[in-house]
Amino acid sequence: MTSALVENIALRGIASAVPAEISPLSNEVEKFGLDTIAKIVATTGIQNRRIAQPGMRASDLCHVAGSRLLECLDWDPKSVGLIVFLSQTADYVLPSTACTLQDRLGLSKSAAAFDVPLGCSSYAYGLWIASSLLNTLDATRALVLVGDTLTQNVSQNERTLWPLFGDAGTATAIERDPGAPSMHFDFGTDGSGYKHLMIEKPRDNDFAPRTLHMDGPAVFSFTLREVPPMVKRLLDNSQTEATEIDKWVFHQANEFILRNLQKRLRVPDEKFVVDLANWGNTSGATIPLAICSSLREALRQKDQRLLLAGFGVGLSWGAAIVQTSTSIVLPEIIEVSQGALY
Repeated sequence: MTSALVENIALRGIASAVPAEISPLSNEVEKFGLDTIAKIVATTGIQNRRIAQPGMRASDLCHVAGSRLLECLDWDPKSVGLIVFLSQTADYVLPSTACTLQDRLGLSKSAAAFDVPLGCSSYAYGLWIASSLLNTLDATRALVLVGDTLTQNVSQNERTLWPLFGDAGTATAIERDPGAPSMHFDFGTDGSGYKHLMIEKPRDNDFAPRTLHMDGPAVFSFTLREVPPMVKRLLDNSQTEATEIDKWVFHQANEFILRNLQKRLRVPDEKFVVDLANWGNTSGATIPLAICSSLREALRQKDQRLLLAGFGVGLSWGAAIVQTSTSIVLPEIIEVSQGALY
C-alpha cells in the first residue's frame, strides 16, 4: 500500500451539479415489480436519482460546478494553473476532456490540463494528484473536476444495476498556502479483480453499445476486506485518533455497504455520512456531492477534520484526511436542465 503526505495546500471550496430531472425509484415498479423495488430501496437507501438526459455529459455538469465555484470564490479563471478531470465517462477517446474544460471555463492557455480515468476512488486520487503537482508548479490554484454519467452505460432493463446509479459533476478548488494543515493519503490497487466492475470495449466494433457489468457480492467482499485496513493505516500514518475525525465521508455505493463499514470501524451515527437517498451511486462524485448535500452548514460553523474514502472499480481504493476551515465555499447544489452544444 502507498501512503502520502501533502503540505501547504488548502481546500478552498467544493461545488456540485446534478441533472434537473428527478427519477424516483417508484417509477420503476411497473418494469421490475413492487417487491423488487421495495427490496432495492430497503437495501441501498436510494429513493431518487438524477439522470442525465441525452446530450448531457459529465463535462457539462463539471463545467457548471466549476463555473459556479470560481464565481463564488471570486477567482479570476486566469489565475487557475491546473485542471484535472477525473471520470470514466469522458467526452471523447481523444482529446482529453480537461482540455475542452480549460477553454469552457476560461482558464489561461498556460494552465496544465489532463484526464484521469478513475471511478469510485477518484476523489482521493484527484486531491492527491492536484495537490502534489501544485507544490511543484509556479501556479498557486487548481481545480479538481470529478464527475460521471454512468446511467448512459447501464441498460434500463437491468434490474440489479439500473436502479442504483445516478449522474453528477463536481468541482473542488485548492490553493497553495504555507499555513494550511497537512493532507494525508493512502492508496491501494488489486487489478486481479478488474472484471468485478467493468465496461468492456467490444474488440470487433468500437461503436457497439457498452454496458456496465458488476459482480455485487465480489465488490462487497473486496470492500470489507480492504477498506477497514486502509482506514487504520491512514489513521496510524497521520497519527490521528479515530475520535479526532469530525466526519467520515465514504463513497456512497449503497447503504448496506456503508453501514457494514460503519459497524466494523465503530463510527458513531452522528459522524458517519450516508447521503445517497436522493442521488443514487454517482461514482467518483459521491464524496464531494455528499459533502455539499449533508455537511454544508456544519463545515461553515467550525473547522472540521474529514476522513474521505473511495473504493470500487479497478479494483482500486484511496482515502484522505483533510482539514477544512469555516471559510470554505460550498454553493448550493446546482440543477442542470440540458447539456451544452460543445
